[in-house]
Amino acid sequence: MNTVNTPETVAEVVHLSRAVEQLVVGQATSDGAGVKLTRVLTQPYQYRLDPFLMLDAFGSDNPDEYIAGFPDHPHRGFETITYMLEGRMRHRDSAGNEGLLENGGVQWMTAGRGVIHSELPEQENGRMEGFQLWLNLAAKDKMMPAWYRDFKNADIPELITEQGVKVRVIAGQSHGVAGAMQRATTEPIYLDVTMPAGSSFSQIIPADFNAFIYVYRGEVRIGEQQVPLQRMAILKKWPLADGVKIQSNEAARFILIAGKPLGETIAQYGPFVMNSQEEIFKAIDDFRQGKLVAID
Repeated sequence: MNTVNTPETVAEVVHLSRAVEQLVVGQATSDGAGVKLTRVLTQPYQYRLDPFLMLDAFGSDNPDEYIAGFPDHPHRGFETITYMLEGRMRHRDSAGNEGLLENGGVQWMTAGRGVIHSELPEQENGRMEGFQLWLNLAAKDKMMPAWYRDFKNADIPELITEQGVKVRVIAGQSHGVAGAMQRATTEPIYLDVTMPAGSSFSQIIPADFNAFIYVYRGEVRIGEQQVPLQRMAILKKWPLADGVKIQSNEAARFILIAGKPLGETIAQYGPFVMNSQEEIFKAIDDFRQGKLVAID
């Protein structure tokens, strides 16, 4: 594990914390070939949480709820970030990429102009738990070539604060530690934070970024607002707020996600996310004609 200890770690000093604007309960659903999951960030929140389009949380000890996985399916116009807390999932795609996503690993895929891929479990029992986040691409980047990278557990930088809070930095930066991925346009911050009982954690977030947390162990507090287990807390945007301060009376774990909004029109039809209905019709037509992944 790439654990970064002080003095390399730089304390994040937040002068004015964001508050919780809204608590959101995820919607139980299924996707792929019947995988049970909770859709935390749904379509009605896409403009509010721009550039993020969707967040799915999955976690089950019952193989019947995940074993069929996600057979071949297309994407165009955005990026998928899959974070596996526990389990084994095999990725294959039309660009010839293949990888095994395991405990603590991250799969970052840029669909760009088009990719067809599958995500299939490589386990017949045990727990499968993790998240998939959809990150929008700017209009200028939607038709870029597809791209893919696997990060193993040991490839994700970690830090431990003076209060014993452990932070896995998947993207962006925290306490002076750069994450495994950086993106210039949307500048995403993606942290997995583990808090011991009685600790606090601060994270700098630019005032113009949209941000939220999702608690998946225990519960935390932001200001006077408790954020219970399995709740998404959308963080209020204030011009003077420079980050967020989070406290926990009990052991807790959450993901913190923030990014720079694109401010563009969002047109979505299933696995295609573009800027207009005309572009959606073109994506559907390209897929039907076998041209989705073709190079012009």
